[in-house]
Amino acid sequence: QVQLVESGGGLVQPGGSLRLACAASRSIVNNYAAWYRQAPGKQRELVANIFDGESTYYADSAKGRFTISRDNNKNTVYLQMNSLKPEDTAAYYCNVHVDVGGANYSYWGQGTQVTVSS
Repeated sequence: QVQLVESGGGLVQPGGSLRLACAASRSIVNNYAAWYRQAPGKQRELVANIFDGESTYYADSAKGRFTISRDNNKNTVYLQMNSLKPEDTAAYYCNVHVDVGGANYSYWGQGTQVTVSS
């Protein structure tokens, strides 16, 4: 079992920055980790992920503006978001995959709200 706690969301003006954090209750070194977001009335979508250590993937909407990273000493995954736009407004969720006894489990955080508005 892994508990994930997200933080760092809030209200920011267009062009501003936020850093989201996802703290895990156990080591997630080299585990697949991702950030998703879900805007009202829309499906949850992948924003970025990190896997195989430090390989990363970004959705087109995040490329050049967002950076996913991890601090293995703190069991934490981050999403640095710069040049935020109103269309980035959504609840952001952390997702981590953990292998237990040969089976792969997917865990989600409770979400943190990001609102981009002037």
